[in-house]
Amino acid sequence: MQATKKGAEKHHEATIVKRGGGKHHDDEHGGAWKVAFADFCMALMALFLVLWLIAARDAQQAKAVVRDNTAAGLMEGSGGMPEVKNSPAGSLIERFQLPHSNGGSQGPATGNKSNTPEMRTRYESPSELAALAHQLEQMSADAGLASNLAAVITPDGLRVMLHDTDRQGMFVRGSPLPTERFAKLLRAMAPLFEKMENQMLIVGHTDSLQYTKAGPTGYSNWSLSVNRALAARSELLIGGMRSESILQLVGMADRAPIDAAHPDASANRRIELLILTGKQAAAIKTMFGTPAATDSLTQDVSTSRTDDAALKALRSQMVKKP
Repeated sequence: MQATKKGAEKHHEATIVKRGGGKHHDDEHGGAWKVAFADFCMALMALFLVLWLIAARDAQQAKAVVRDNTAAGLMEGSGGMPEVKNSPAGSLIERFQLPHSNGGSQGPATGNKSNTPEMRTRYESPSELAALAHQLEQMSADAGLASNLAAVITPDGLRVMLHDTDRQGMFVRGSPLPTERFAKLLRAMAPLFEKMENQMLIVGHTDSLQYTKAGPTGYSNWSLSVNRALAARSELLIGGMRSESILQLVGMADRAPIDAAHPDASANRRIELLILTGKQAAAIKTMFGTPAATDSLTQDVSTSRTDDAALKALRSQMVKKP
């Protein structure tokens, strides 16, 4: 009985089979696909990081690149600005953020300013105005815009012209956006104007090219000339000039060309800064302000007007420039 039991146990032990782990279908591949997928995700993340860095670049730098290339004629007609008749119509007009009334860029106001009035220079005589013109011409030369500035002394004051040439424009064509060089020049002039007691007129001019969409409510050279004068004012105020230095701002469209024989000439696209004498500034204030006491006209009344010879000399000077 016991022998039979032992034989059964031996037989049972002999029938025990140890099964080892066999090969599965995916064992030949292993985890290689996981490594490849991780590499793909890493490359995709790097791509998105590069795209984010490109999008996060300095907006002012990108704007300057577009502005300079457009001013040079490399991006004319891109549709990002109002266009002239031979280009597609645009609808975007640059908006200029004006600084505070005290001039300078916007920032925290300083409350430690001295109450002592600053001594300012008044330019009245032709020699004084000539000295001012020389300083402005030197600034224009330092900015690489010597050919874009012309100045003439008139009985009303110093007439400073900042105009386009065939090589360099003051504004993006068809837009009130100033080029980078012109904006820097205006800001460089601002401290000099800040120290003067004279007031000025800012006058915007365009050439004779018209916009595609004509009509009473369409954007026109009138709007463009006014907006360019406003843009020049903005750059001067950002540079530190006092807002009180500006007496009048005017847009004249294409009604007063320098080169009348060629109404579409580059010299007709310009900004004029008229540094007024004290007498002329008072006359303009009287003209548009409350009328002063008047007397009846008599035979002894005399009148005077701007010297035509000086204006003719200015016109001839502008036409001869490249």
